[in-house]
Formats: sequence, structure tokens, C-alpha cells
Amino acid sequence: MSKPRVLLLGPPGAGKGTQSSNIAEEFDVEHVTTGDALRSNKEMDISDMDTEYDTPGEYMDQGELVPDAVVNAIVEEALTSADGFVLDGYPRNLEQAEELEDMTDLDVVLSLSVGEEELVDRLTGRRVCADCGENYHVEFNQPEEDGVCDECGGELIQREDDTEEAVRNRLDVFEENTAPVIEYYRDHDGFVEIDGEQTPEGVWTDVETAIERKA
Repeated sequence: MSKPRVLLLGPPGAGKGTQSSNIAEEFDVEHVTTGDALRSNKEMDISDMDTEYDTPGEYMDQGELVPDAVVNAIVEEALTSADGFVLDGYPRNLEQAEELEDMTDLDVVLSLSVGEEELVDRLTGRRVCADCGENYHVEFNQPEEDGVCDECGGELIQREDDTEEAVRNRLDVFEENTAPVIEYYRDHDGFVEIDGEQTPEGVWTDVETAIERKA
């Protein structure tokens, strides 16, 4: 089997990061995320694109969204140089999905399905070490000592975007912008919907089976 080209879709908190890492390791493919691709190409010259800034890094430094045209170009560069990949965090809207069609042919499109209340529980329960960034969860992945990081002893905090109000807002944004992307791919020959409410191990079993069957 040649190295698969996989698109992984799902709402915040569905477990895309965990499963993408599993896919990258098991199938020896690149893990391509929009954030990583942007950070790797912060100094890319985009002066020919008639944009406000001349590099993606200038948008990021100002805390502004990088324009779709720039994100598209960076993702295309990352995919072109990859021998097989799992794409996570792109496309975020239908326009980007149409751009992706012109960039590459996908073998497998996986959609992690998780109910809203489960997502809220997962995301509001997340705690992050203020010093080293290690992730924990009040229910699923507790530290040995309450509120203290196992790795470095730092204080565990709840990020501002993990409060219930912020989480529900993020899910609303996903529903408006990215849920239509899932419908866009539903007729793709490689589309598989995965029950994301299983244990991470159960989800991985289904993910691995789907890739081996479709790729």
C-alpha cells in the first residue's frame, strides 16, 4: 500500500490531535496542521498576493487571522512536499475544501462524531500546566497531586478558551463554518464516520481499520 493521504475532520475536543499522531506514527506519514504549517512558514514571502502584510508571521504577531489565500498556499506547499499525510485543522470552510480539491487527491476522509455535551465536558475539564504546557483532565487524565503537574510541578490552570461559555462559542463557530465541510465530503469514496465517543483505543481501532480498507 502506498502511503495514504488522509483528511481528519471533527469538532474541537473530538480527539483529532491524538488520532492524527497515531496515524502519522503507524502509517509513517506527515502530520500536517494549519498551525504547524503557518509556524514553519512564518517568513514566507507573500508580497505578490496583495495582502496587508508581506509575511504570515506579521499577521500572527498582530494576533490577526491569516487570510485564506495565504493559508491555502502554505497548506499546498506542505502537502506537495509530503509523501503521504494526515491533514488536521484544514479545510475549515467550504471555500478551503474546494481549494483542497485542486491541491491533492484524498484517499480517506475520516469524520470523528461526538455529541455536544460530551465535547463540553471534555473541553471544560481540560487543565494545562502554566509552566510546561502538559495537558490533563479533571476526569479522564488526572495528575498524581491535584492541581500540580506531574512533569514539572507547575500549577495546572484552565485556559480562558476552555470555559463553558467559550467552548460553546467555539462549537457554534464549528457548526456554522466547518460542519458543512463534513457534508461536502460525505459522498467521497473514502468517507468514513467514526464514533468519537468510544475510548481513544476504540476510536483508533476504527480509524486504523478505515484507512487500511479505504487507502
